[in-house]
Amino acid sequence: MKNIKCRYLYDDGKVAENKEIVCKDGKVLEVKDCEAPFDVECLSAAFFDTHINGGEEYYLTESNSAEAIEDIFQSSVKTGTFYVLPTLITSSQENILKGIGVMKKYMADHQESGVLGLHLEGPFLNPEKRGAHLAKYVRKPTDQEIDEILEAGKNVIQIWTIAPEQFTAEQIEKIKSAGVTISFGHSNATFDQAQTGFEQGVTLVTHLFNAMSGLHHRKPGLVGAALSNAKVWAPIIPDGKHVQYGAVKAAYKAKGEKLFIISDALFLGRKKLEFQWEEFDAKLVNGEYVNSEGNLAGSAISVGEAVKNMVEEVGVTLPEAIEMATLRPATAVGLEHKVGRIAKGYPAVFTVFDQSLENFEVLK
Repeated sequence: MKNIKCRYLYDDGKVAENKEIVCKDGKVLEVKDCEAPFDVECLSAAFFDTHINGGEEYYLTESNSAEAIEDIFQSSVKTGTFYVLPTLITSSQENILKGIGVMKKYMADHQESGVLGLHLEGPFLNPEKRGAHLAKYVRKPTDQEIDEILEAGKNVIQIWTIAPEQFTAEQIEKIKSAGVTISFGHSNATFDQAQTGFEQGVTLVTHLFNAMSGLHHRKPGLVGAALSNAKVWAPIIPDGKHVQYGAVKAAYKAKGEKLFIISDALFLGRKKLEFQWEEFDAKLVNGEYVNSEGNLAGSAISVGEAVKNMVEEVGVTLPEAIEMATLRPATAVGLEHKVGRIAKGYPAVFTVFDQSLENFEVLK
């Protein structure tokens, strides 16, 4: 890649003007001052989505194929997001192990892609908070199932969403010791149950507010535990539908630098109007996917749209909104030494945009 001159460079929660990124062999060599003309108006490290279920065409859990993973990646790139954790949701043990194997082979065959691993969401969730996950597959874990998933998922699973109340402390420790980032979600955990897990070293929740025990002044639940614990990262879906913007503002006030953006998109591009997989169904209604039970089944927004919403609807500054899509998700999953910054040795992969925040593109 040739050197790039930008009018505004967004990095590490700050903005700098008139910068040139010197690149060599696919890496950033240095960042230095420059003068007009500029190649692009605004530039940041490439966006990172840690929770995305499908691309424009394929839904990963149903298709369970390299084509589905590539669709998620390429569809994300179209919207300005390069790094992704395709998400495999609650299904049979056979399907989960197959999906892990497909991801392992894809990553070996596509080492230059932005697919950094798998987000396994389920199947060991609380049936009371399953959301759109199929009830027949939601279950308590056995030691054998955990061992099989961890063995197959070595160096593949980046995040594993679990309901802590379904696990023993020993089982949680086993997952943690395997180097997998545990996230609490689809959970009806009490405040104390959640805090016990956080004390074990869990530092992430799954889509804050959605599919978790809510905040009540006498029962603070998982929401209260996440908001009050300064060590816990909280990804949020800022589409105004999964979380009303007033609640996003409250979360921002409570979590500060620990709040970041995810899409949790069922499909990107709003081209897929209806979807059916086994008993899982979804229709695109008023910009969101809803199933026949009336439950939210995933969003339709991109990370770029989420950035725009954080600025225009929540009042977050643009530098901080960009950080919510780059460095913060990378740090939440322990990848901040690889992606999320524009600094010497980091990949020369960027998201470029203008100040209208209407279009985001990947520059590589």
